Amino acid sequence: MSLSATVKKMIIIMCVSGAVFIAAGAAYYRSVEALNFALGAAVTTGFNVIKTIMLERSAIRASGMEDGNAASNYVRLQSLLRFVLTGAVLVAAVLIPFIGTWGAIAGVLTMNVAAFVVKIIGARGEKPQENS
Repeated sequence: MSLSATVKKMIIIMCVSGAVFIAAGAAYYRSVEALNFALGAAVTTGFNVIKTIMLERSAIRASGMEDGNAASNYVRLQSLLRFVLTGAVLVAAVLIPFIGTWGAIAGVLTMNVAAFVVKIIGARGEKPQENS
C-alpha cells in the first residue's frame, strides 16, 4: 500500500488534530465523560484516515479509466459511499452510549482540518504518482 506524500501528511495532521481534540475534551470535561469524548473522537479520526485512503485510491483508479463518463460516475459513487459511511458512523455514535457524540463530531472535522493545513503548507516536492 503505497500512499502519496500528500495523503501521508494528511494522515499525520488528522492524528495530531484528533489528539488535540481529545486533549481539549479532557480539559473541558475533567471527568469520566472525557473518555466517551475521546473514544468518539478517536473512532471518527480513524475512520477519516480510512476515508482519505479511499479517496486517493478512487482518484487514481478514475484517472486510469479511458471513458470520462464512467470515471465521473465512479467518482460520484465513491463520494456517495464515503458520505453514507460518515453518516452511519455519526448515527452509531449517537446510538452507542459509551461513544461521545460531541467527540465523534469533533473527530469528523479532522479531515477538513488536515485538508486545510495541507493546502496551506502545500505538497512541495511531490512527484506525480504513476498508475499501476
